[in-house]
Amino acid sequence: MNINWFPGHMAKTRRQIKENLKLVDAVIEIRDSRIVSSSKNPDIESICENKPRIILLNKKDLSEQNITNGWINHLSKSNIKVLAVNSHTGEGLKKIKPTLNDLLKDKHDKLKSKGIVNIIDRVMVVGIPNVGKSSFINKMAKNSIAKVGDRPGVTRSKQWIKTKIGIELMDTPGVLWPKLNSSDVQLNLAFTGAIKDEIMDIETLALRLVEKLQDCYPDRLMERYKLDELSESGLENMENIARKRGAIISRGEVDYNRIAVTLLDEFRGGKLGKVSLERPDTV
Repeated sequence: MNINWFPGHMAKTRRQIKENLKLVDAVIEIRDSRIVSSSKNPDIESICENKPRIILLNKKDLSEQNITNGWINHLSKSNIKVLAVNSHTGEGLKKIKPTLNDLLKDKHDKLKSKGIVNIIDRVMVVGIPNVGKSSFINKMAKNSIAKVGDRPGVTRSKQWIKTKIGIELMDTPGVLWPKLNSSDVQLNLAFTGAIKDEIMDIETLALRLVEKLQDCYPDRLMERYKLDELSESGLENMENIARKRGAIISRGEVDYNRIAVTLLDEFRGGKLGKVSLERPDTV
């Protein structure tokens, strides 16, 4: 599959991020903990320059904890802190304020030496589509200020959001990069919904997902879809899953579109258990 999705508003967002960096003290970058490397926008590293940064590995409830912990160790640096969070439940979000205090200690000390006590930290929130930025902002603000959607490309305009813990958040639209050169990255993004289903052949995408899972998590496939065994053929496994789920049309033929939608929805919803599609020692 060859996927390339770079709408004009994303190019505009990239320019906005560059222009607005001077307004913030730090950057919070949100990634999907299931695809930590693939959900990284490589432009963020260069655009954000030396700004202190917190990387949030979101949707921790959908990924394997030991692998997520490995990513935390792999990505942590002196000016980059990494936290695993669940933006829907709020798990892990209480660590953001003390982590930010640690990153901005020099700034805080200077302000306190001048008698300034009530310090407000301004933070830009960045990330590719569908990693949970709006859910994160809503949880931090404790209300639904940012629009939330389960499809990429929902948040489109810059906005400031105040919190009760001395942090102001600048929201930005989710931005992908112009060329998705790696087929693995393309597929991982598509599997998790970071790229719109409407622009892809979801039947082929679901087949690729089955092939990936039969290699990485064969037991999960067999358990979820009540299969006695797996074939070496991903297509055959997909057809067997369709028959188990009754995704059949006339004359016993498989309804590939219906089973594709089921497979993608159930994977994205965590119905196959905790799945990490990338490991820090393999990227």
